[in-house]
Amino acid sequence: MDHAEIGERLARIRRRRGMSIDTAAGLAGISKAYWSMLENGKRRFERRGLLEDLAAAVGCAVSDLTGQPYLPGDRVSAEALASLPPISLALFDSTLDDVPSDIRVRPVGELARLATRANAASADSRYALAGNDLGALLTELHVHAVTGDTDTRRTALRALTEACIVAIGAARTLGNNDLAAMAARRAQDAAARLEDAALGGFAAMSASVVLGRMGARHRAQQVTSMALDAVKAADPQATDTAPAEAAGMLHLASAQLAAKDRDADTAETHLGAAAELAARTGECSTLHYDFGPANVQAWSLSLAVELGTGPERAEQITRHTDYDAGLTSAERRAALHFDLARAFVQAEGARDGEAIRHLDIADRVAPLRIRHDPIAREVVAELDARAHRRAWELDSLKSRLQVS
Repeated sequence: MDHAEIGERLARIRRRRGMSIDTAAGLAGISKAYWSMLENGKRRFERRGLLEDLAAAVGCAVSDLTGQPYLPGDRVSAEALASLPPISLALFDSTLDDVPSDIRVRPVGELARLATRANAASADSRYALAGNDLGALLTELHVHAVTGDTDTRRTALRALTEACIVAIGAARTLGNNDLAAMAARRAQDAAARLEDAALGGFAAMSASVVLGRMGARHRAQQVTSMALDAVKAADPQATDTAPAEAAGMLHLASAQLAAKDRDADTAETHLGAAAELAARTGECSTLHYDFGPANVQAWSLSLAVELGTGPERAEQITRHTDYDAGLTSAERRAALHFDLARAFVQAEGARDGEAIRHLDIADRVAPLRIRHDPIAREVVAELDARAHRRAWELDSLKSRLQVS
């Protein structure tokens, strides 16, 4: 990917809409000069909120600007991408009220174990493994959820919610947000039939992230608010901490949405609520959401990057040698190191060496998570544009992330 491609797409779409830079910049809430620099490749797109605002301003999807989904650059990426069409078919061909009549199904207990195994693989960013046979798994769980007895239906609905969460992660990471949103809606519906507020909260949190990536922040805020109402009274010191974990994750999602809107006060309020819950639950991992103090700290960095205070927060976090020790999944560790890279890039060249180091760590921990992220490619392009001399580490990142 040439690092000016997003800017070129933005300019092309704006012109096709017949919009002036003045008008488009006003709709996005940025200056005309800044918009011009974005179109001309003189400024990078390192904030997700910025990409979403630009897409909304010119009336297109975020993927229209980023060019996602990307062509696979290696065998593992190709295998992961190949898992998405069967997932799409399963979700279109079955509902919670109607399923194909000619499907042979495995025992529901076996399917539930497979869903749990797929979720563990997804948490470690092994989407090729997580997506293997996921389409068939989704279809068979739908059949049990529609045709089984009461106990079978409940087991199937719970496993179906987890399988849909796996589908959300794979589709979102690989650049198919429409499919991720569809899987999120199905997960929410399955949890609602169980009347399980915690399970519904986790599904809603994932839905909110996907909707936010699509630029649908209004809907994302509605989803998080409704789900949070159902779990906000959860006791973080109860034997079952899942409701409190779900509440904490919903607060983090709400904080992220506020940060993208540049509403620092609301973001801080939700972050504080999540931190209070995490201090009482400790480190937890229901459905591999990894809620706890370590993840709240990681999310605080992501918020800081969106709010433009990334370098300061990154400096605070990295003062401690064990800053990533509490993150048990590869997905979350990679996300933290990626956000550290994004944060140090905001230092305008003063911390580029650290940015390269953290981006390299993130890619080695969870390559699929990083190589299919348009923001990661923008970070590499920015680092390359500022480099005064060639460095093997940066050249390696350019090759791995397909940045020309």
